[in-house]
Amino acid sequence: MSSISFPTAVPSRAIPAIRRKSAKLTLWPLVAATFFMVSGGTYGTEDIIHGAGYGRGILILLICPILWSLPTTFMIGELSSALPAEGGYYAWVRRGLGNFWGFQEAWMSLVASIFDMAIYPTLFVIYLSQLIPWFGVGRRGVMVGLGVVTLCALMNILGIRVVAISSLWLFFLLSAPFALIIILAPFKIGAFSAAAAAPVNSGVDLVGGMLIAMWNYMGWDNASTIAAEVERPQRTYPRAMLLAVGVVSLTYILPVVAMWFTGTPASAFTDGSWAEFAGMLGGQGLRVALVLGGMMSAFGMFNALVMSYSRLPLAMAQDGMLPAVFGKTTRSTRAPYVAILVCALGWALCLGLGFERLVTIDVLLYGASLMLEFVALVALRIKEPTLRRPFRVPGGMLGAIGVGVFPLLLLGISVFRGEHEQIFGMSGVMFGFLLIGGGVVVYGIKAALESVGVMAPVPPATGKVV
Repeated sequence: MSSISFPTAVPSRAIPAIRRKSAKLTLWPLVAATFFMVSGGTYGTEDIIHGAGYGRGILILLICPILWSLPTTFMIGELSSALPAEGGYYAWVRRGLGNFWGFQEAWMSLVASIFDMAIYPTLFVIYLSQLIPWFGVGRRGVMVGLGVVTLCALMNILGIRVVAISSLWLFFLLSAPFALIIILAPFKIGAFSAAAAAPVNSGVDLVGGMLIAMWNYMGWDNASTIAAEVERPQRTYPRAMLLAVGVVSLTYILPVVAMWFTGTPASAFTDGSWAEFAGMLGGQGLRVALVLGGMMSAFGMFNALVMSYSRLPLAMAQDGMLPAVFGKTTRSTRAPYVAILVCALGWALCLGLGFERLVTIDVLLYGASLMLEFVALVALRIKEPTLRRPFRVPGGMLGAIGVGVFPLLLLGISVFRGEHEQIFGMSGVMFGFLLIGGGVVVYGIKAALESVGVMAPVPPATGKVV
């Protein structure tokens, strides 16, 4: 194995001009990486089916990609093919709406990552403890979580292709047990109708289930931050996004339909129930495979998202929005090792905080940043009508405006319905808005430092795409 060499310094705006000699991502590795940035497999659908039942649950899983995912992937397809820049959605918003909104876009994404990223090593430990309970005792789980963070950071430093190819293999491995469930279920039609089930005490209805499904279907734009490292991004991104929507939707829906055939009560769907279903259908071996798949899912999601989030500080350093040290990369793979290590350290420090998946905060922060991307889509149509767009949202300007309507409506409903979540003694919505407001304060401090000459002023976003 060749050693990794680090440069002593990389000027903040010099990196885009450097020709990247490392291998770039092709279609299917990008699809696999996107799969883990968005989904990570069938795990996470239990609450939808438990509360809404099979019929409405499957309807939710069918409607959500149509109203939520497809409009988003259409927007991403146009902007990533027109502006395949390092930093992806941050670069689009900055170019379309200016430095302030570009900074807010990156801020909301990085703050949201605090509530997301610390949970994946924890999930890895939970699944591992189901196989080997010893790891669930004392602080052993935290140490395993730190090991996951460290390994993923090292894999990311080794390069984008290492992460993407590993994502492709992890996808096949964790999907295999669910494929067996789908194959075995027709031989057990109605066999589990008398299975014991927990009472239905979930308050999930059609709208509530849609909120959970939105969380399960969000994150498509995360793949855009690595656009400068993708082979022929103008052609690859639109195809990868549409393929990933299909793959994610099928991995959610087909196993649920399979269990419906077996007669398993919908109320039997609880956290971790997929492993029990696997044991009912295929014995202990398949159950163990599902648990191992859960570990692979948690590891794959964390690994792919490290790759995505670490490109935000890199791009901001290149633009002068962050100190130039965040723009340092390895010579061999051009991996932003400083950004990777700093982000990994931040997520590692959050491992012991016990953050649960606060859906309202996640959806609010992600939704606000997503809406900025839809606005940037329209703004760039107006500001740069001659910009080459290999893929365009159909329907002209009306299509570009209309494509954001359904996501905006769903976000409004989800925020209205999510006010019951509490954190630090306040509603999740209020806490989310405070986090969003923090970005304005930080940008104001940055502007004040620029005015007194401590930091160099940042010029508007213009020029070539990397």
